Amino acid sequence: MSATENKEIIRNMFAELSKGNGQAFLDKMADNVRFTIIGSTKFSGTFNGKQEFVEKVLRPLSAELDGGLTITPDNFIAEGDYVAMQARGNSRTKAGGTYNNTYCQIFRLANGKVQEVTEYLDTELVTRAFGK
Repeated sequence: MSATENKEIIRNMFAELSKGNGQAFLDKMADNVRFTIIGSTKFSGTFNGKQEFVEKVLRPLSAELDGGLTITPDNFIAEGDYVAMQARGNSRTKAGGTYNNTYCQIFRLANGKVQEVTEYLDTELVTRAFGK
């Protein structure tokens, strides 16, 4: 697929996620996706496979958020199999605080599916909002 097509896949994933369609977001990830969240937060690490990512990141994070996480993409840059996305998150914790992070995510795609993701974010903010 072209860089333009790959960029559109990522754009659509987050458009669906913003509508509350998390399944459409996950459906664009390969079953064996490798998802890395940088840092040493409680959500950091490398997760091998969609199921591990859901179980170790998405479910625990969702349990701590009030109403989920909204991620608004600001910029996409694509070349070959890679798409970089800058984005802003907006949410509230169940403890009553805000969790408004900024992100840079790098996606590698093949055959129309996300194969790898590396997520860069404010890790200090993650720890302040959710603890160690």
